[in-house]
Amino acid sequence: MSGHSKFANIKHKKEKNDAAKGKIFTIIGREIAVAVKEGGPDPANNYKLATVIAKAKANNMPNDTIERGIKKAAGDVGNVNYEYVTYEGYGPSGIAIIVDALTDNKNRTAANVRSAFTKGQGNIGTPGCVSFMFDKRGQIIIDKEECDMDADDLMMVALDAGAEDFNEEEDSFEVLTDPDSFDEVNNALKEAGIPMVSAEVTMIPQNYVELTDETAIKNLQKTLDLLEDDDDVQAVYHNWDE
Repeated sequence: MSGHSKFANIKHKKEKNDAAKGKIFTIIGREIAVAVKEGGPDPANNYKLATVIAKAKANNMPNDTIERGIKKAAGDVGNVNYEYVTYEGYGPSGIAIIVDALTDNKNRTAANVRSAFTKGQGNIGTPGCVSFMFDKRGQIIIDKEECDMDADDLMMVALDAGAEDFNEEEDSFEVLTDPDSFDEVNNALKEAGIPMVSAEVTMIPQNYVELTDETAIKNLQKTLDLLEDDDDVQAVYHNWDE
């Protein structure tokens, strides 16, 4: 991973998210509603719902809140009108950015996302303009301080469950999976009692880009902050090595 600490980035985001738990739970609640509408309320037969539930638990959403969300969505399927949209573009110095949103008003969301790019001296691009620089992978991050299991044993549990790769950093372990194998690997680690800092299907950059210009860093951070504060935005992926 050549010095790039995904764990440090996640800890930073967790600290920000802890101050905005309501927004995180609202985002996940929308994902639950859409997943239930598309595949039904049983996670055993609905891969997308199972993945959202894993994300909810990784963000410390209480089980009763998850269950209430599923029940509400199951009884309200006809009124769920959210749809997924993805935007791609460039931040300062050509940093690649992908924005996933879940919205009931695409015009509003498109205007907000475009504004965030513009205010950070970046620009929206055409679909596919940067996504080829990323790989869709299941990713699980484990804090070394919270994990009692030896690295070799942890690696074997992950690989035996179907993980594709296992990386050790100074402060964390990273488990990578094929998106279709994510749920199985995630469940195996849970059953082994392994605490996870993050567990999600995400877009991982093939290469990270360092920024040294202070103005470019400030502008990029402005774009990322505006996007992450937008209620319609579900996830933001980029190849900036923070």
